[in-house]
Amino acid sequence: MSKMAPTTASTMVIRQVTDAITTFSVPFSRFGLIKVGGRGTITKLQSGGLVVFSPVSLTEEVTEKVNSLGGQVSYIVAPDIEHHLNLGPWKAAYPTARVIAPFDLREKRAKSKREDVAFDFAYTAANKKTIELPEDFANDFDLEFFDGHMAKEIVLLHKPSRSIISADLIWNCPGNEQYSKSGDDPKTGILNRIGLHAFTSLSGNGQPRFVWYALAKDKKSFGESAKRVAAWDFDRIIPCHGDVIETGAKDIFKRIYGWHLGEAKK
Repeated sequence: MSKMAPTTASTMVIRQVTDAITTFSVPFSRFGLIKVGGRGTITKLQSGGLVVFSPVSLTEEVTEKVNSLGGQVSYIVAPDIEHHLNLGPWKAAYPTARVIAPFDLREKRAKSKREDVAFDFAYTAANKKTIELPEDFANDFDLEFFDGHMAKEIVLLHKPSRSIISADLIWNCPGNEQYSKSGDDPKTGILNRIGLHAFTSLSGNGQPRFVWYALAKDKKSFGESAKRVAAWDFDRIIPCHGDVIETGAKDIFKRIYGWHLGEAKK
């Protein structure tokens, strides 16, 4: 996987989704072939600090936006073992930021000779229910760690806006916003047309099958996590891949995760 970065800064779409949430959307192809798009998200805490989720490349354009939001990066979330490649530069630029990540990411970064970044909150299956996050973070967010997920995914609920912020929990391709300034069409090409069957949230059983057979490696634990997320109060999902689901997201989540929730037949 290459870094989630535009070829030039002009291809990045920076959007204020809510007063507190800013997204950074970029063109990105999985394996260099399937146009799934990429997205980082910054949320401003009620305390004034910033939470950076799945950080994109720290370009001059991104730095300027961070400064305009107050410049105080309090937390950096590497949400799984895939969405972490820009973690080092962000931690170097904002050394006091506390890092939240799955514990398994340590080994992967070491093997690939990535920067040595300490994790302040490292999630495992054993400690996921006992980690106490700082008050400023916990006031604004609920967190669920999908230790049964293939990529060991951390999912956030921004409670004030009823928005889930996720990596690969749900895919909502094509990424029209992510490719809107690139001059490229995310729907063209045979692989993308095939991929849309698995990566669209709108209809069909493509994504439920992808989640069940590919992402859920420990189905019992995965299902327990899915049920906790289904109990959250949310209406929006901000995924890393594909367009933001602005409303009606809970119904979409329950449809895609119905097999895990026991609400749909396989």
